[in-house]
Amino acid sequence: MVILRSNKRTGEEADRNTLPKKQEVHLITGGGGYAGFWLGRNLAARGHSVILVDVREPIWTLKENMKFLACDLTNREMVTSLFTDVDCVYHMASYGMSGREQLNRRRIEAVNVGGTENVIQACKTNDVTRLVYTSTYNVIFGGQTINDGDESLPYLPLNKQPDHYSRTKSIAEQKVLKADGRKTDSGNTLHTCALRLAAVYGPGEQRHIPRIVDYIEKGLFSIIYETDTLQDFLHVENLAQAHELAGKALTKDKSYVAAGQAYFVSDDAPINTFSFFGPLITGLGYPMPSIRLPISVIYFVAFLTEWLHYLISYVYNFQPLLTRTEVYKTGVTHTFSIKKAGEQLGYRPTIQNDISKVIQHYINTGHKKHTEKEASSIVHWIVNIIIGALIAMLIMSFLPIVK
Repeated sequence: MVILRSNKRTGEEADRNTLPKKQEVHLITGGGGYAGFWLGRNLAARGHSVILVDVREPIWTLKENMKFLACDLTNREMVTSLFTDVDCVYHMASYGMSGREQLNRRRIEAVNVGGTENVIQACKTNDVTRLVYTSTYNVIFGGQTINDGDESLPYLPLNKQPDHYSRTKSIAEQKVLKADGRKTDSGNTLHTCALRLAAVYGPGEQRHIPRIVDYIEKGLFSIIYETDTLQDFLHVENLAQAHELAGKALTKDKSYVAAGQAYFVSDDAPINTFSFFGPLITGLGYPMPSIRLPISVIYFVAFLTEWLHYLISYVYNFQPLLTRTEVYKTGVTHTFSIKKAGEQLGYRPTIQNDISKVIQHYINTGHKKHTEKEASSIVHWIVNIIIGALIAMLIMSFLPIVK
């Protein structure tokens, strides 16, 4: 059962942030998703009252002190009605991160920009004084090499953003940080910050890893590229820690140290993407990818796939094997320092590039390769050879003819 405190307001922010409270109310947009639910579970375990807000209900069982409310963030009236009596909001909801969703520009704009505007307005209307925004590396990274970057780097210009998701996340982050210091309707001050996350993983993750496992099982995960590049990853437990610390760092007790600030958050252990997922591939009983192609070839194929999706999506909304964004995020070095998050928030990752529980999760759910599948793997190998040959012929067709 969720216990909500009284709606009485003192109008004195200093008193509000220092008076002892038996239970705070924390609201998480996107709480029906993997990362949002994990954060909510951790907050509830610490005695907070947690409200999960999403368009879809969590597939996991709610813990004590957790409550789910269905809401589309593009509906301002609905959003405003749910933010009553809330101490801290974690705005984690977004749309268009990967796969076919990346190509739905209208919905991406509505959720990531319009939804964020509605969240900011709901905080002001309901006198919420703490707002933590879940952002992404993509507000800075757009395919260029970055080694150990930090928060002093400028935003990637919007006209250079390679996909609409990244563009709208950048717009939304800037709106949230600009809202820091604004007065609420009751005269208190709204404090905001943003956490720029690396690629999230963990046991039960619902978005990226299931696609990878599906490709592995279908024999489609046999092409490898750029094995000498480095990327950052973020375990969901570290993600939850960073959000909780950020929420605390927006209080008077912490001198509002995070107010108006952005922070990069990762496991702080850069690694090549194929090396990171190698234990998952072999752990499920499959061979490592054997076909090596230049990243430019993969990028070109992704480009053609996106155009094909654009042309036929109204008839058949298929799942692209890869998008251009996914190609450069896995094939171009981009790593960022967590020094600022460590110094100002006290963030210390407790897990680093450990996917052992992810592997065990898929073994437990029946994804371990069995000997009877050996024959089908030979078929997949032949198919991959054919695909590789077709790609090569396609590329060669664009080359000039030597006379």
